Amino acid sequence: MTVVYIKGGGEMVTRSELVDYINTLLNISAFDDYAPNGLQVEGSNQISKIIGGVTASQALIDAALEQKADAILVHHGFFWKGEDVRVVGMKHRRLKSLLMADMNMLAYHLPLDAHHQLGNNAQLARLLKIDVQGSFGGAGTGATALAMHGCLRKPIAGAVFHQQLTAALQRTPLHIAVNDKPLQHIAWCTGAAQSYFEAAVALGVDAFITGEISEQTTHIARESGVDFFAAGHHATERYGVLALGKDLADHFGLDFSFIDIDNPV
Repeated sequence: MTVVYIKGGGEMVTRSELVDYINTLLNISAFDDYAPNGLQVEGSNQISKIIGGVTASQALIDAALEQKADAILVHHGFFWKGEDVRVVGMKHRRLKSLLMADMNMLAYHLPLDAHHQLGNNAQLARLLKIDVQGSFGGAGTGATALAMHGCLRKPIAGAVFHQQLTAALQRTPLHIAVNDKPLQHIAWCTGAAQSYFEAAVALGVDAFITGEISEQTTHIARESGVDFFAAGHHATERYGVLALGKDLADHFGLDFSFIDIDNPV
């Protein structure tokens, strides 16, 4: 477990002020998402310490309880479409932990992928030093594009880029290497976005990066001549929550800690 602490000054903000600010910043009304964005579990009205993480797992909740946080901020929250609605088992334990502690839980899924400064995709581009040229792959009522494409500052061999990804994400990606040509025009979408691969191929890119891979993806890569990197769902989506937490610390003076609960997927 890795912790990144950002001291904001110990100021306090009301729950409604915090939620309204993030909802507006991320433009959540533009997205038809798989789960509710914003406040998912209501806790105390006054917030001064926030714990951030990728997923609202029990391990993250326990860490937030230990830190005596007022709120948890995550990318993957609760109440996904199609899941069992009963509050039993794992869901009961998680919700009970939050409610007994009077702890708020905020989750932002697609809006935190798509934001052009703080989002997972924008932050991955910053980390990998890719110059963003545009977006593609519409999702939501406003056809908001989630995926991005751009250029590395100079062409690079696929094997060398694989090494750079490994070092940046601290995880070894699966690389479907299809030829020996240098890579420069790159498309990417964090998480489980392998379904955008063919749209990326249509842009004429040299490689596509996402978190996960499906069986058919290997064949698409081989037949299209475009390299594919499955760099980890969790590993590619650490950076949006961290960037948003830094923004909240700067804007409100809140204390924020990002806790990275290891996940090999």
